[in-house]
Amino acid sequence: MYIDYFLRYLEVEKKYSKHTIIAYQKDLADFRDFCAENLGQDAIVAVVYSDVRAWIVALVDAEIDNRTINRKISALKSFYSFLQKTDEITENPLARHKALKVKKKSNLPFTKEEVEAVLKLLSSAEDFEGIRDRFIVELFYATGIRRSELIQIKETDIDFTQHTIKIVGKRNKERIILLLPLLQDSMRAYLQVKEKSGLHNEYLFVTKKGVKIYETLVYRVINSYFGRVSSKVKRSPHVLRHAFATHLLNAGASLSSVKELLGHSSLASTQVYTHNNLETIKKVFNKTHPRESY
Repeated sequence: MYIDYFLRYLEVEKKYSKHTIIAYQKDLADFRDFCAENLGQDAIVAVVYSDVRAWIVALVDAEIDNRTINRKISALKSFYSFLQKTDEITENPLARHKALKVKKKSNLPFTKEEVEAVLKLLSSAEDFEGIRDRFIVELFYATGIRRSELIQIKETDIDFTQHTIKIVGKRNKERIILLLPLLQDSMRAYLQVKEKSGLHNEYLFVTKKGVKIYETLVYRVINSYFGRVSSKVKRSPHVLRHAFATHLLNAGASLSSVKELLGHSSLASTQVYTHNNLETIKKVFNKTHPRESY
C-alpha cells in the first residue's frame, strides 16, 4: 500500500518517467521481499538501518556491483523520505547512509572524424530509412538531445520560421533548441521523403511501416553505423550526446551554455563531460597564464 502511494507520488507530483517508476517499483519490491523472507517483517515501514545493511550485505554477496546497489538504496532513501513527509515514520532509517564507492566510468565520446565518417557513409542514401538514419545522427550531434527526447518530437514542435525545435525533456520540462541551417535542410529532405512514402504520423521519426520510432531501433541505428568506423566498446546515442558536449567545450563553449543546451538542471550533471576537455584546458592555461614562460 505504501509503495503504491509512493509510486503514484512519483508519477503525479514528481513527473518521473514510466521507466524510472518501474525501476523504483522493482527495487522496493525486492527489499520488501527480502524483509519478509529474512527478517520476519511484513511491514516495510518498520525497518531500521541494520535491516538495510543486511540487505546491502546480501546484494554484495550476490556479486551485485556497487553502482547498482547505490541505485537501489537511493530508491529506498527516497521512499522513506516520502514516508517521513507524510508522517508515516518519524525518522528516515537511511538518513546517515553513505553510498558505496564505485569506480568512475569514462565513456569516450566519438571523435569529430568518426561522426564525419558515419555521415559520409550515409551521404548517398536515397531510401526512406537511410535518409532517416542520417538525419537521426545529424540531429543527435547538432543538438545533444537524449534518445527519449528524439523519440517524442512531433512535427508540430518544429518551427522553420524561427529556426527552432521544441524538446520535451525529463519531468516534462520543455526547452527550445536552435536549428543550424544544414540541419534544417536535412529535416526538410527527411520530411519530403516521409511524405512521399505515405508515412503519415504526428511524430517526426517513424519506422518504414509508419509507426512511431522506438528506443531499441534508435540504439541499433547509432550502434550499427558507428560500429563501422569506431573501435569503441560503447556506441550508443548517449555517447553521441557526450561527443556533442565535449566538442563544444573543446571549441570554447562555456559550461553554463552547454548545461542549457543539454537540458541539465544543475552544473554538476554537466561537469561529467569536462574530464575529456582537460587537455584543452591545460593548453589554454599554459598559453594564457602570465607566468607561462617560467
